[in-house]
Amino acid sequence: MIIKRRKFLLSGLVAISSLSLKSCGWKLGNIRTSSVIQGPADQLQIYTWTQYSDPEIIKTFASETGIKVITDMYDSNEVMLAKLQAGGGGTYSIVYPSDYMVQKMGESGLLSELDKSRLTGLENFFPRFKSPSYDPENRYSIPFTWGTTGFLYNSEKLSTTPDDWNYLWQNKEKLNKKMTLLNDVREVMGGALKMLGHSYNSKNENEIKQAYDKLKELKPHIAAFDTDSWRNQILAGDLLIAMCYSGDGLKVAKENPKLKYVIPKSGSSLWTDTMVIPKTAINLDGAYAWMNFMLKPETAAQISQRQILAPPNQVAVEQLPENIRNNAGLFPDDDILDKCERIAPVGDLEQMYARYWTELTSG
Repeated sequence: MIIKRRKFLLSGLVAISSLSLKSCGWKLGNIRTSSVIQGPADQLQIYTWTQYSDPEIIKTFASETGIKVITDMYDSNEVMLAKLQAGGGGTYSIVYPSDYMVQKMGESGLLSELDKSRLTGLENFFPRFKSPSYDPENRYSIPFTWGTTGFLYNSEKLSTTPDDWNYLWQNKEKLNKKMTLLNDVREVMGGALKMLGHSYNSKNENEIKQAYDKLKELKPHIAAFDTDSWRNQILAGDLLIAMCYSGDGLKVAKENPKLKYVIPKSGSSLWTDTMVIPKTAINLDGAYAWMNFMLKPETAAQISQRQILAPPNQVAVEQLPENIRNNAGLFPDDDILDKCERIAPVGDLEQMYARYWTELTSG
């Protein structure tokens, strides 16, 4: 989410700062080592995902604006939200929540309504990213990247393609301690729900319990619930399969062609990672400068090529090389996307999901 969640883009300035961004997540650089604030006008603090890194993008932004970027990183939407709700996000002027979290944060009064008069390039988005269901009229958010959740697997060691969720259960002995699932309650529970023929966003207590019971059955065979460190493990041959966000999977697969990314045929999650401005932002000018920089088609195209991300910017996609535009993992066919769902808030049942997740991942 995405980029999952998903899964962003920030990176280190040699003498200026660091940057890391995601989704359905993504990352822009090195973890910051200082929390010194030099002033809101020339410094921008961003809270983002941990998955991607692009030093050139942040250097270009700094050279164009004179604004230094400092980033903190998170590996799940829930971790990010908890920090902001606890008052720990008062210095951030840009945050990168996934789609369903935008809806939740907006309803909770955590986000500033965007001043569209200060943004350039909104008309370049594909129609499906204009006024999305999670944020009608793009009131609070600007889409950054989008993708799916699926599996990255070792095609040399697995003779059959893990083309659906039930593959994990059917082959749990062969995959014993050689598979990882995301450290994301809604993604993991959603995958189990989908395998059982239910919605990723089930609000049926019996269905949610069924998903938990199936995951509990699989738990002894799972190496870890992990959103990040699986990359090096699967490249080293220590894993056979990893649940991951499409951008992450495709980026790792580029390093080893024996690794293949696949979307479960019964459907998975369709996510969008976004940019928002929290109400506590201390550098609004810097925040809008960052958003406008990311809205440039040339910036979006550069990020797509280097980070292997799908931009929501139609003009940026037209600038991509043909081999990237034709990448089915990055831009799936509509018949696959039609079976996917966006993660959506589940109201009071979030506590039930959280309780089962704690029970599943503890011990």
